[in-house]
Amino acid sequence: MLVAQKKNSSVRFTRVKGVLIASAALSSIAAASFADMARYELDPTHTAVYFKVDHIGYAKTLGIFTDLTGSFSYDTETQELSDVEVAIQAASVSTFNEARDGHVQNRDFLDVTTYPEITFFANSGTPTDATSGTVTGDLTILGKTQPVTLNVTLNKVAEYPFGHKREVLGLSLDTSILRSQFGMNYGVENGLVGDEVTINIETEAIKSDD
Repeated sequence: MLVAQKKNSSVRFTRVKGVLIASAALSSIAAASFADMARYELDPTHTAVYFKVDHIGYAKTLGIFTDLTGSFSYDTETQELSDVEVAIQAASVSTFNEARDGHVQNRDFLDVTTYPEITFFANSGTPTDATSGTVTGDLTILGKTQPVTLNVTLNKVAEYPFGHKREVLGLSLDTSILRSQFGMNYGVENGLVGDEVTINIETEAIKSDD
């Protein structure tokens, strides 16, 4: 697995009204503190990236990436987030049509043979209130990296009620990008496929036992 490159600087957290807001997790954690630096892993069975793009002005084409991995470290005492790594397998894209999926995977769009992964590295965050904010980071598609800001909502922080019984962060994120900024120009000039792509991410991150 190829993951996003790590930066030397870590992401700072901000305390707002006695609640910690994390940039990637935007974690709202109550007064009872958790121990030191903890590792969180995105749960692949409860994580998906959805996208929507215009098709000749008639309607929006919907798609989803289903194969992705990610993790980050969080320290409640120093209020830092570090070692954020996210990788999406480009070939896991589905637009609910086999022929169209093949087109999206080829060189006109994702070129999954040459660029098998899409990566995102979070490097800053700004809270707006106790459970929402923005995360700014570097998104890499087709080997080109651009800054992207995501809106983040923290849905829930609690011990998972089944199975592993570990702490879980539930997050919803959304953003939009111009795919031409990454060199994905097919259909832009003639209006066949929109340039703007809206993205929604739903994820649960599980606290590691380590």
